[in-house]
Amino acid sequence: MQVAVVTFDGFNELDSFIASALINRCRKDGLEAFITTPTPVVTSMNGVEVTGQRPMEFVTEADAVLIGSGVKAREVVADDRLISKLLLLDPSRQLIGAQCSGALVLARLGLLEGMPACTDMKSRAFVEACGVTVLDAPFHAEGNIATAGGCLASQYLATWLITRMLGEDAARAVIDYVAPVGENQETVDRAMRAVHAGVVALR
Repeated sequence: MQVAVVTFDGFNELDSFIASALINRCRKDGLEAFITTPTPVVTSMNGVEVTGQRPMEFVTEADAVLIGSGVKAREVVADDRLISKLLLLDPSRQLIGAQCSGALVLARLGLLEGMPACTDMKSRAFVEACGVTVLDAPFHAEGNIATAGGCLASQYLATWLITRMLGEDAARAVIDYVAPVGENQETVDRAMRAVHAGVVALR
């Protein structure tokens, strides 16, 4: 099982790296994440250069796709060439998630029609301008589409994805491993509570 963590130029390190690192704790169980980029090298909002592990074309074959955020998110959604590489995302066969301003990309793709979303405070007005209701919550999921708001909510997006692909026990084990020493149980409980609260059962 493969996960594309879509990472654009100007990306937020916390969004892409936390999600991919947590998911890659599950390699032994057959779940692996790859930093997926539109160019061979992308530069973060803080000047960190990263070599992509997979090209954008990988999103069509991945079992799950997470769209990261960054300071150039509005440039991304205005770039028809970049967006065209994501047009084949299919929530009927893929799990699809977005972190913070990544919600703008899902909105541009028409994947948030009829559902609210989570995003960061700076992106909120732009997401709402797309006709999407923004929740005052860190995580929301309906069916195979999820959004998270706030950099550290990337752990909730990863928790949701691991739960969906490997089960809750696997997600709990990952969060327990990375939790601050002495705060393991409360960290695991908080992550699972956020995910359970954010998941909407589809009728």
